[in-house]
Order: sequence, then C-alpha cells, then structure tokens
Amino acid sequence: MNRCLYAPKVLFIGLLTCQLLATLQVHLSNVCLYIALQRLRDAGYLIIPNQKVMESLPKAAPALLGGLFFTLSVGAGLTLLTLAAVWIWDRLLHRKKIFTLLGLLPWLGLVFAANHRGFAPMVTAYFLIIPVVVFAVALKWLPAPSGKRIWPIRLAYSLPILLLAGLWISQMDARLFTGIRDNLLLSNRFGLKINDFYYKYTLYPAQVFKSLDQKTLKTCSLENLEKRPAALVENALLDNDYLRVTGGPPVHLKIVKQEDRLIFQRQGKTILKTSLEDFLSKPQSELKAFSSLTDRYGFFRQFTFLSLLIGFPITLYVLFFGLFCLPLCVFLSSRVSSVIASMLCLISGVALFGVFSQGAAEHIQVDALPDAMTSARRQTRVAALATLCEERMDIGDFQAYKKMLSSSHIAERYWLARALGASRRTDTYDDLMLLLNDPHPNVVCMVFYSLGERGDRSAIPQILERTAASDHWYEQWYSYRALRKLGWKQKNLK
Repeated sequence: MNRCLYAPKVLFIGLLTCQLLATLQVHLSNVCLYIALQRLRDAGYLIIPNQKVMESLPKAAPALLGGLFFTLSVGAGLTLLTLAAVWIWDRLLHRKKIFTLLGLLPWLGLVFAANHRGFAPMVTAYFLIIPVVVFAVALKWLPAPSGKRIWPIRLAYSLPILLLAGLWISQMDARLFTGIRDNLLLSNRFGLKINDFYYKYTLYPAQVFKSLDQKTLKTCSLENLEKRPAALVENALLDNDYLRVTGGPPVHLKIVKQEDRLIFQRQGKTILKTSLEDFLSKPQSELKAFSSLTDRYGFFRQFTFLSLLIGFPITLYVLFFGLFCLPLCVFLSSRVSSVIASMLCLISGVALFGVFSQGAAEHIQVDALPDAMTSARRQTRVAALATLCEERMDIGDFQAYKKMLSSSHIAERYWLARALGASRRTDTYDDLMLLLNDPHPNVVCMVFYSLGERGDRSAIPQILERTAASDHWYEQWYSYRALRKLGWKQKNLK
C-alpha cells in the first residue's frame, strides 16, 4: 500500500505546507488592502471592493480559501518538482554527493529569481520551506527498490499522464479555458460550485502579486508642489486611478518635488525621477515605468501560471490515482493496484475529454448564423453567439436572441450579454439592462463589460448604483472597468 499512496501522501504534505504559508500571505495582503481602502473611503472616493466586501478582508475565511489558489498552483508545482528530484537523485543518481551539490543549483536559482527585483519574504518562504519539507518526507517514505525489471511498470504509470497531456494540449488555444468553463463547469451542479468558488475567492490572492499597474485603486501623496502644479499632477494621477490621500501609513506612490524634478518614491526609496513637463505630457507611460520598477512579483506570477497550467492537472491525476488505488490494495498487490489505478485515471481523463470535445466551441459561418441561433442544441447557439462577438456583428439583426434572454443555461446568457455589447440599438440596450438582474455573477460581469463596450454614458448612474449595492467583488471589478471605459473617473468628494 505504501507504493500506491507514496506520491499522494507526499503531495498532501507539500500542499498542506503551502496552504499554511499561502493563508498567511493572503491574510497579510488583505489587511494591507483593508487599510488602504479605509483611507480611500474616508477621503471620499468610490472604493473597489465596496464596503460590503471590504469588511470581509481581515477575516480568516478569505485568507484560508483564497490561499487555495497558491496551494493548487505554486504548492503543486514545487511539490512535484521536489518529488521528481528525490526520485532522480535516489533511483538514477544513487545519492552521490556530487549530484547532491549540483542539484542544489536549480533550487538556489529559483530562490534568486524570486528575489532579483527586491526581497519578497513570503515568496522566498515558498521556495525555501516547501522543497525542504517535501524532500524530507519524500526520502523518509520512499519505497525500497524492488530489484526487479520495473521499466514496463514505470511505463504503465507514466504513459497515461503523457497521453492525457497530449489530448489536452491538442485543444490548447484561446478558447480552451472558456470552453472548460462553459462545458465542464457551467453545465452541471458540481462544476457550478467550482466556478462560483473561483469567482468569489480568487481576487483575494490576486492582490498579493499584482503590479501597481494591475491594481484597481492605488494610494498616492504629493509633497512640496505648489497649488497649480499639484492640481495638474493630481488630475493626471486620477486619470490612472492613483488617488491622493493625506497622513496615515505609507502610500503606493509618493511624489516629492525637489528643485525642478519630480521624485517618485515607494516605501522611502527613490524609484524614478522626471520633470513636471515630462510627467504631464505622458503620465501613463511614467506611471507604467514606476509600476515596472517596483514590481517584485514578475517571476512569481510566471511560476504560478506555469504551475497552474502543468502542476495542477498532474496533482489531480495523483489524487485520483490514490483514490482508485486505495480500495484496490485491499484485494490486490500494490503493483497490480497501481497499474489498474493508472488505467482508471486514463479512462476518466479520456471520458472527461470526450465531454469537453462534444461541447467544444465550433465556429459558425456567417451565412449559417440564422439557423444556428434557433438550433435545439445549446452548444450550437452558444457558438453562434461567440461568432457574433468575434465578428462584431449586431445581434439586433437576429431577433431569435429574444428567446435566449430566458435561457436556463448560464453560458448562453453569458455569451448573449457579451454579444449585446456590440449593438447600438435601443431595444438591445434595454435587453442588456434586463440581464443586469441575472442571478449569476458571470452573466452580470459580462453585462458590465458590454455596457462599457457600448459607450453609452447614460448607463453611468445605474452602474454606480449597482456597484454600491453589489456584494460580489468580481462584479464590482467589472463595473469599475465599465465606468472607466465610459469616461467616468474618481474625484475627491471632500
């Protein structure tokens, strides 16, 4: 049984270690965001997330559940890399000291890459603590070599992973993730729970490693500027969602005028120097440069994405392997149980791929759109809506869309809301506003996106009203982007 459960047990320890670190990291980030939002609210600005969501930031649940994002990405990636290193070091390199020293180089390289733009304590903790813990337990629980010809057995373990990877890579394009959401998540009750969990909690961990340019709202302060230049600089900052506050903790950006130069500072350090004229002529460019120079998390974001893309699917495979293998070990030998479990994982993965492929987005030719819009097959109607979005066609030319307003399928209403964004007709605007009352946040988010795309500034008061009433951070994020797209911007109300 130890052979069957070896990888799942080590993986569990690695994920648990990461979860503890991730919970702490997300909590610290949430507290910092809470303090910043308090200052912005007290200064009279519209805050995103709003007061309803803001009050959840210091609580334990968002940190714990938001931390799962890093656990299933960074934690999975580091655990699997370390597990592979242990197996290679023991089985292939026979624990020779020279290879031990050489094996430390990639590990130290990861630690260096994580800090080369500035020391990041929590990120460093991931790359230091998780590999050490996993290496220790992986060695302790590593089954002794059997001494038999085991390459056919190893092939039986690895071949399913390679086959499944090949299948899913064949679908790798811009629509892969939306296809998984539409066909595997939004089409069933269990998938809906996963989807809703993702949209409710992932913005908490996202705040951890966003660059300033990616954050919705940023705090700033001005020092030593005369009244007229200060007003011009503040207006340029407002255009880029840098909101001026006074007093309190350090801000994201502090601008100090020294002689004829503007000094951009962060946490007491000078990051960038420019002139007033240069800043006012290209404020967005200067602020992007400041954001880039203060961004410590570029490598961490890339590692997280790759871990999510590669490590998370392998983690699911290993966990399902353990679930299949455990009951089989009661009746069969560990070796036979492992082979059967691998085959069951392959069958399950192929079946899931079949469901995905059956509902995968198809491209509808323009002349076939009228028939596709009235198709009895939900996937065809969704594909027709997606084609309308790609071609930027006016959905008002296809009155069949009216029936889709009351569709029971979330994905269909989602794509309908998006397609309505390309229209400029009054009746389609009214239908889009009807979807603003949709019970599902995915649809509401897309309504806000489409309102921004339509460019009708008369929607601003209602968007502001909905933003204040919403209790969903993702909805507020989309509504704020719509407001900015429509030309609305913050102003100091006090």
